[in-house]
Amino acid sequence: MFNMFKRKFGIILCLFFSILPYSIVFSQDNIGIKYFGLSIHPKGEKLNARLMPNKLDKNAYLVINLGGEFIYEKFIYEDFLSVKFVQALYADCAERLGGFSHIGIRLKIFEIERHSLFGGIGPTFVFRRNWLELDGYVNPNVFVGDINDKWQHLFLWYGGEFEYKYSISNKIDLAISFVPGYPHLMSLAAGISLKLENQCNVSIQENQE
Repeated sequence: MFNMFKRKFGIILCLFFSILPYSIVFSQDNIGIKYFGLSIHPKGEKLNARLMPNKLDKNAYLVINLGGEFIYEKFIYEDFLSVKFVQALYADCAERLGGFSHIGIRLKIFEIERHSLFGGIGPTFVFRRNWLELDGYVNPNVFVGDINDKWQHLFLWYGGEFEYKYSISNKIDLAISFVPGYPHLMSLAAGISLKLENQCNVSIQENQE
């Protein structure tokens, strides 16, 4: 599984770092940390709901997950266009170790006073400890892996995200992200985003003074 992950994400990372030198000097980078979160199963998980101890209803339409996301965002044009990297680790719906890696292009949809909304899309690699090890698990064949594998995985070229931000200062935003993975899984995560000073921009300002 991880050999495939290295091949696919190795190519994507090379593309990501190749564009960094061409970012506009007055752009601003962000780092963020989010709590993960809430999983939403639009059609429920009736067959496997009994395996999900943190479900909020009997059919597991809503399941609480414990974990976190680390985010780095590189703006390539002002605060409008960016490339975003997300690495997440969490206890999944069956309280087994899982996570995902995501790289995507993001655009600002709107900004009104302190409120802003961003939308993005890009490849996402999802992994989890093998659920085939669980007694009574009914396999819907969404994740790849057999009974002898330690991990299951899922690769999406089109993984997307909507993120709402509320600015509480010039440096800090509160952020809520929504991943619309219909029909299998949607998720919510909340946290903070910190704005980093762009070193090129700082040096230009100092020279002007």
